[in-house]
Amino acid sequence: MSQYDVIVIGAGPGGYVCAIRCAQLGLKTAVVEGRETLGGTCLNVGCIPSKALLHASHSLHEAQHNFAKMGLKGKSPSVDWKQMLAYKDDVIDGNTKGIEFLFKKNKIDWLKGWGSIPEAGKVKVGDEVHEAKNIIIASGSEPSSLPGVEVDEKVVVTSTGALELGKIPKKMVVIGAGVIGLELGSVYQRLGTEVTVIEFLNVVTPGMDGEVQKTFQRILKKQGLKFIMGAAVQKTDATKTKAKVTYKLRKDDSEHVLDADVVLVATGRRPYTEGLGLDALGIETTKGGQIKVGKDWQTNVPGIYAIGDAIDGPMLAHKAEDEGMAAAEQVAGKHGHVNYGVIPGVIYTAPEVANVGETEETLKEQGRAYKVGKFMFMGNGRAKANFASDGFVKILADKETDRILGAHIIGPAAGELIHEVCVAMEFGAAAEDLALTCHAHPTYSEAVREAALACGDGPIHS
Repeated sequence: MSQYDVIVIGAGPGGYVCAIRCAQLGLKTAVVEGRETLGGTCLNVGCIPSKALLHASHSLHEAQHNFAKMGLKGKSPSVDWKQMLAYKDDVIDGNTKGIEFLFKKNKIDWLKGWGSIPEAGKVKVGDEVHEAKNIIIASGSEPSSLPGVEVDEKVVVTSTGALELGKIPKKMVVIGAGVIGLELGSVYQRLGTEVTVIEFLNVVTPGMDGEVQKTFQRILKKQGLKFIMGAAVQKTDATKTKAKVTYKLRKDDSEHVLDADVVLVATGRRPYTEGLGLDALGIETTKGGQIKVGKDWQTNVPGIYAIGDAIDGPMLAHKAEDEGMAAAEQVAGKHGHVNYGVIPGVIYTAPEVANVGETEETLKEQGRAYKVGKFMFMGNGRAKANFASDGFVKILADKETDRILGAHIIGPAAGELIHEVCVAMEFGAAAEDLALTCHAHPTYSEAVREAALACGDGPIHS
């Protein structure tokens, strides 16, 4: 029976980062993973492959719509779908092999198979039982569906199936206007698919800043995506090559049917803890299936911890990574820390959308006095030169202290720009601190400074 200081269950972003940090802190570490490759959902069928297809399809869009404006003349590229998927697979392969290398470098054992916890201090993988002083559950999540919607990953697909379709569909219906649905919907729209998004609520990307939601939907409509809002999907009926989606409009309860070649079910995700034996162990969970943990990420069973999508909070790879490092610190007798108020979110469409901290809506709910600094990318020289002037930067600051409370960006490189604000918030900076910081010209980053200036006397370029 092999003995470890820590066994991590799951090799996704939370699990593998946690394992590496444990090893760096001198703990004998193993990771249980049943996939053929490391990296979990994110690297294999999530964040990384979707970004590859987003990059490829955006490049096609640029060639079709903007190259000629810059004097780059010639025939527009045709799409070789098999080659595009091969490129996506190469990206996955490079990343997963990179994690294997990191495991060897840090002397982390990969226990191949699916794990269960027969009792505290023990992890069973296949027929073998391994002992561990500490167990960290990083089992991730899986797509959730709707009643009446049966996924076959051929015609009715989750994000997993949408990343490996046999051909580019003529018509796609996306159920859910969240991050996954809009990212993959925009990929196929750029590749020539007629994409219709059905959303239960009356806004896209629920929970985001209201102004961003409206602007984002308007831009996506302009790009060609169709939206049916306030609609409840009743069922899907699929054959081998086609599907029908039946939905009801909430405003009048009228029933409608849409035809599609592919239906993408993007209605969120749920924790994946099946087979771990949580009930037998007496580990407490929520109604939604999340594992309950304390401030040290430990469950109610001493020595068993949980992180990432398996616990409460936003299902984001970087949130899982932060928790993984923090839990490793706790296990090693140090003080792990995650600032949940400064976890950015990004949607990798074109334009990108990014946010951190409070929204105007949450601040109003809290009754807090705040001010808004906003700057449109239309006033940014670099954005105009690059045909990327849609969108804005919006900074929310405390009305009295000027401390930054949140930021919302829709525009070019929003996913990169948001981190300037994250660092500022981590240090408790005021909007004036950002406004007084010299920013290189011409850069997209100047829009962040202008929004910070707008929290004071006003921006320069608008």
